[in-house]
Amino acid sequence: MHLIDTHTHLYQPAFDGERAAAMERCMEADVKTLLLPNIDSDSIERVHAMMDEWPDRCFGMMGLHPCHVKPGAWQKELQTIDETLHSSGRQYVAIGEIGFDLHWDKTTLEIQHEAFRQQVQWAKSLNLPIVIHVREAFDALFEALDSVNDESLSGVVHCFTGNLSQAERILDYGNFYLGIGGVSTYKNGGLDAVLPHVAHDRVILETDSPYLAPVPHRGKRNESSYTRVVAQRVADLWEMSLAHVADITTQNARALFKLNG
Repeated sequence: MHLIDTHTHLYQPAFDGERAAAMERCMEADVKTLLLPNIDSDSIERVHAMMDEWPDRCFGMMGLHPCHVKPGAWQKELQTIDETLHSSGRQYVAIGEIGFDLHWDKTTLEIQHEAFRQQVQWAKSLNLPIVIHVREAFDALFEALDSVNDESLSGVVHCFTGNLSQAERILDYGNFYLGIGGVSTYKNGGLDAVLPHVAHDRVILETDSPYLAPVPHRGKRNESSYTRVVAQRVADLWEMSLAHVADITTQNARALFKLNG
């Protein structure tokens, strides 16, 4: 069995000193591939370090997280990330994570839109998918995607927590997927009313570690080995075996991110 954690921040300081042990636990849980979303200029070196240490298992993205789109600084951040994309000599699997977050700061919405548009253009020019963060901002996301989406754009709304109508609207854009993580295991997470009605070929798995650990680990540090817990929850909702869910979601992730392994 081969599971892919399509969204993990295992490079973050929360794992310093035990990152290798966390990677071993991944192998024990059949989580054999990890995708690492960048969040700002400070995290670039950490993403690269994991790509270098585990080159056959860890694959990086480059992007500016909406919570790091700050007045007076975001353009320089984008410049640094853009330079990394084009001059680091490395191959990335996506532009991400990018998107919209109105939970912490609603005053930056305009520049979040500007940053999103610019990074979507990178994705189109490099033929890469986008990995979208959206928190309390589906209206902003739909406004943006209505403007920029075309047949050349693909991507995933990671850590999807919306309702069925929002899921259907995302999938109607075309080559888009839903990233399903630990929230699917929460009693009031709402995804039990969504996942049974979503096409199986449009779902990929993730943890978003170290955040949003699934039950029974909720409230503790999340880690990529828990992708297996998420997969089991999806298997229960789809009424199929864990191995079948692994096959489907791994194939989906390989297709979206153009992974060979």
